[in-house]
Amino acid sequence: MNMIKFENTRAATIQSSPSMAVSMAAKAMMAKGEYVIDLSLGEPDFNTPGHIIEAAIDAMKRGVTRYTAPDGLPELRQAIVAKFKRENGLDYAMDEVSIGNGAKQILFNAFLGTLEPGDEVIVPAPYWVSYTDIVILHGGVPKVVPCGVEDDFKLTPERLEAAITPKSRWFLFNSPSNPTGAIYTADELKALGVVLRRHPHVAIMSDEIYEHLVCGSVPFTSFVSACPDLQDRTLIINGVSKAYAMTGWRLGYAVGPKGLTKVLNKLQSQSTTCPSSVTQAAAIAALNGPQDFIVTALAEYKTRGELVTKGFSAIPGLEVRAPEGAFYLFPKCTAFIGRTAPDGTKIENDTMLASYLLSQGKVATVPGSAFGVGPFIRLSFATSRDNLSIAVERIADTLALLS
Repeated sequence: MNMIKFENTRAATIQSSPSMAVSMAAKAMMAKGEYVIDLSLGEPDFNTPGHIIEAAIDAMKRGVTRYTAPDGLPELRQAIVAKFKRENGLDYAMDEVSIGNGAKQILFNAFLGTLEPGDEVIVPAPYWVSYTDIVILHGGVPKVVPCGVEDDFKLTPERLEAAITPKSRWFLFNSPSNPTGAIYTADELKALGVVLRRHPHVAIMSDEIYEHLVCGSVPFTSFVSACPDLQDRTLIINGVSKAYAMTGWRLGYAVGPKGLTKVLNKLQSQSTTCPSSVTQAAAIAALNGPQDFIVTALAEYKTRGELVTKGFSAIPGLEVRAPEGAFYLFPKCTAFIGRTAPDGTKIENDTMLASYLLSQGKVATVPGSAFGVGPFIRLSFATSRDNLSIAVERIADTLALLS
């Protein structure tokens, strides 16, 4: 009998990505021939723009297929520096850049390289599903701060102040937000900055991966643009996945203090060695090339966002808030908790509701509990209008069956 334990304590305390798990369940149903509408993953349904694909092909033909430096090709680091100057008005040096195999690896490297056992990371909820598990995996303690609908799902200065302790190491937040679509205004960021200035032991991690996906009237503001004096303790995380429909290419990047990026790049050298050289060539073309794809895609996302906001708002019992950014709707579903499905199963929480919507309605959603709050469900509208219209009808009909 094998007595080897293959999972350590830290690994045992986390779970697989809930959104990915739902998507895999939906794909398994599709493989059996079932017509499932998958609204679980935040993945653009557009193909990567042609000039980016051509840049990757050209790079392979030119032999750009070998290891690069752990912090990436100089041309890509320069493109990232230029992006922040051009789009955000921020100045960074080449050695203040770190590039990873997706933005998630940047998070891994940052927490691996900075957290000591017991260090706290302040995370406003709702939060992206992986934040807290990544913190736990690296010995940290997530300090989750609930942010309700009454605050537009955003952290207030008062709650941030109350959450900070001598053990606080990082403040991590996401704007535009996954899963709520909320965007912090420049004034709101400045107000958080006032609190953070009083606590110089707290570093800031600003996840700005949805920067270009602004659906409402609130413009995007980078945290360092709002609080330039906090640049020396802020790590800005971004990437090409969402803006350029490059999720499968796996490339994220970050800018921050030189001392921190040096640590990130050292860890990268001992993990994946470097990001894919071919993907880096594609990312250079994405950042330096024409940006018309972003404009076209955003116009479509806005139309889709209006479609789902209107459609789901019309379903009795769902409480819907129009998203300001990203491509998610995050309706509250309190009215359906405690109801009974046609097979006699009582819907006790949003996880059971999401499961019911998948099995009965053939629509894949993610429960709000995966994002630290409930009862909500997250719906991605990064799919076709036809799919979204069908999803609205199916969810309306499926919810109506609950008694």
